Amino acid sequence: MRSSAHHPDPNFATTLAHGLSLLQCFRVGSSMLSNKELAERTGLSKATVSRLTYTLMARGLLTYDGHLRRYQLGPTALSLGYPLLASLRVRQIARPLMKALADYAGGSVSLGIRDRTNMVYIETSRGHDAVAFRPDIGASLPIMTSAMGRAWLAQADQEECARLLEEINRLHPDKQADNTKIVAMAKADLAEKGYCIARGEWQQDVHAIAVPMRTAVDGEILVFNCGVLTGRLKGKTIESKLAQGLLDMVKQVEASMFPPHL
Repeated sequence: MRSSAHHPDPNFATTLAHGLSLLQCFRVGSSMLSNKELAERTGLSKATVSRLTYTLMARGLLTYDGHLRRYQLGPTALSLGYPLLASLRVRQIARPLMKALADYAGGSVSLGIRDRTNMVYIETSRGHDAVAFRPDIGASLPIMTSAMGRAWLAQADQEECARLLEEINRLHPDKQADNTKIVAMAKADLAEKGYCIARGEWQQDVHAIAVPMRTAVDGEILVFNCGVLTGRLKGKTIESKLAQGLLDMVKQVEASMFPPHL
């Protein structure tokens, strides 16, 4: 994530933003990074990166491997996310229902929330042992090519969806026409069927279906999805095997979260 050198709002804390940009560089597959790699990914000078990594390490957000000469996220980074996860009661309510559906599907059932231009898992349950397909809490996936992301786009109001689409198009200007079609299809699918689908667009051998919660939780749109390796569908489509089960599960979660007033 490249950092902007200037921000039009005088209240914007640029140094803090740069530090957060460094932390956001660490992902699955990029768990250990050098100062040089961080400078390349953020566009910050090596001197600035060195000061920031020193400070972040002093605060426990990064640790340093002297042998490899690389940084990785520290325990404090993990503890920062815990209050958010603990406050989401929907995770505890949904967990047994997610496990039952995952076992039936022979796939993974996850609950996600938007993080900028991605969706991030805040709960997940696996009903399989496939090593190559093991999503976990904290895993992120792109909005446009994932069923979960498309369901978020379909559930978001017009203004919020337009803002996000503008940001994604700015990052990927060559995909504007495709992105507009994806949003239109997602909204049509949700209105007609109650769910959105991705057939291998994110991971080639995985088909997924997603259903958003109709009521926001703490102002956020939450989305449930179910992904299955294509070889385990055994001639069925993701829709015929799992659409009704996922819709029913989400209704159960919503009924527990938002019981009708008597």
